[in-house]
Amino acid sequence: MFGVEDLRRVLELGDSDNYPTIIPERLAKGLWCRMGFTGHINGKMIKPIFSSAYRFMIHCVIHALSHRKGAYDEASDYIMNTIACLILNRPYNV
Repeated sequence: MFGVEDLRRVLELGDSDNYPTIIPERLAKGLWCRMGFTGHINGKMIKPIFSSAYRFMIHCVIHALSHRKGAYDEASDYIMNTIACLILNRPYNV
């Protein structure tokens, strides 16, 4: 039988089940404000609302990890969690 441990070993992911799949909301929203987010904090995460320094990074992560065929201007919650962990250099279980 093939399990999660085998997948981690073969792909050499280097992660574990102990890594978070979501970060605290307060931490994420504070980071978005430091990233130059100027929109409503509980609204949609749209790329043009962020500062230009982070737009390209958000764009690349959306294209790399999103399952969408279009609408690449809006980032979902899990994409924003991934971006926050990348910026904070924290482990994240994608």
